[in-house]
Amino acid sequence: MENIVYFNQITWRRNNQEILKDINWQIKEGEQWAILGLNGSGKTSLLNIITGYNYPTSGKMTVLDQLFGRTDLSELRKSIGYVSSALDRFQDTIQLESVENVIVSGKFASFGIYEDVSEADWRLVDQILSDLRLEYLKGKKYSVLSQGERRRVLIGRALMSQPEILILDEPCSGLDILSREEVLELMDDLKENTHLLYVTHHIEEITEAITHVALVRDGELVAAGEKHDVLTDALLSETFKIPVQVHWDSDRPWLTIEKRK
Repeated sequence: MENIVYFNQITWRRNNQEILKDINWQIKEGEQWAILGLNGSGKTSLLNIITGYNYPTSGKMTVLDQLFGRTDLSELRKSIGYVSSALDRFQDTIQLESVENVIVSGKFASFGIYEDVSEADWRLVDQILSDLRLEYLKGKKYSVLSQGERRRVLIGRALMSQPEILILDEPCSGLDILSREEVLELMDDLKENTHLLYVTHHIEEITEAITHVALVRDGELVAAGEKHDVLTDALLSETFKIPVQVHWDSDRPWLTIEKRK
């Protein structure tokens, strides 16, 4: 398939307010994207459109070659993995679950095991633990893990459905520097088997694995394209509504705030 995600003049209104405005955007096969913008800029609204939880008010869109209006969105969602710091609200439910149980529950889109798990499922759990370099957590309870380990286990849970798109919605929110870097180190491995859509308002989280960036401000796309073309002083200053400068270190961008005169 040529387009993983295709937005054509997508607008979304809520309570007569325009939240997303005339979005034209394509994610092509093999591209790994980040969405960057301030809080309230429209990043989460874009995700909710892609996953079909919000439906466009106008425009045409496809996800994984499925045309909205002619596809079963509940079936489409089975091909999309989703990880967010918002999932932390389920921590009380899974405190006493083993790491393996948390991961395998991703097949059933549940927290907890309420269906039969096959031997093939458990083999996939072992493979995910290996791929994410988490074998050392096997047999441990979720409650004893660090915040960074919990995020990585939740990424493993999202991979259980072998998604074609993996959405990481501010997965490093609330993590310390070490835990953040442990999560970010997974990006190179993850991109081999899925299409990443990494959402953040911290430019330094855009690692080498990310090839393209979309900048969002007030419900509109400021720019979208290859990251070195998009992550410029001028475009980032427009996106963040403050003068900034970007510099690169090992193909990773870092931001400096210009002193106001």
